[in-house]
Amino acid sequence: MEFLLDTIDISEIEKCLAIFPISGITSNPSIIKQYGKVDFFSHFKDIRSLIGAERSLHIQMVSEDADGILAEAYSVLEKIDHDVFIKIPVTEQGLKAIQILKKDDAMVTATAIYTEAQALLATAAGADYLAVYYNRMENMDIDPCHVISATAKLIERNQLKTYLLGASFKNMGQVQKAFEAGANAVTVQPSLLYDALKMPAIQKAVDDFRADWAALYGNVSIAAL
Repeated sequence: MEFLLDTIDISEIEKCLAIFPISGITSNPSIIKQYGKVDFFSHFKDIRSLIGAERSLHIQMVSEDADGILAEAYSVLEKIDHDVFIKIPVTEQGLKAIQILKKDDAMVTATAIYTEAQALLATAAGADYLAVYYNRMENMDIDPCHVISATAKLIERNQLKTYLLGASFKNMGQVQKAFEAGANAVTVQPSLLYDALKMPAIQKAVDDFRADWAALYGNVSIAAL
């Protein structure tokens, strides 16, 4: 089970790393736009320095033709590092680029997946992660859990190493359903993780524990006993 962050905000990443079990960082042009224009290669090198080699870094290409995708991918691998997962939308040209990159032993995250057919083709092409757009699929009356479950069964049956990555969530309920359907990982905005811990009942339990402790020992910590 992996939680990845949908952000390039270095201060936010640093804050989340101290709180949550984060396995990596994902980005795309829309995520970058939310943050603002950055010195692209320098900024992602800073992110890599912060998250370390043990966490994954997924960066999306923007060209639509295979030659352009490949040129961008090799530039990213050269100027950031060779462990970056190259994110590529599952289109005709995207599948072409994925297969070429896999022959060069690059790591690939197939993205913009809405259908089981896309997922199966990307898996056959050798993608390491499949980014399934959960909420967007629901908005289009496509069952994301069916796509995730069916693809997970195929991956397990063929003993493949492809990871199912749930993406595009509006709440933690969707995240939970994605995991239950067979997703190996999810990528979420930091706000969803914070919201997951903000139930009033959680704070009430903490307050009750504190009050019961204080009734016995006063306003001191265990370490101060």
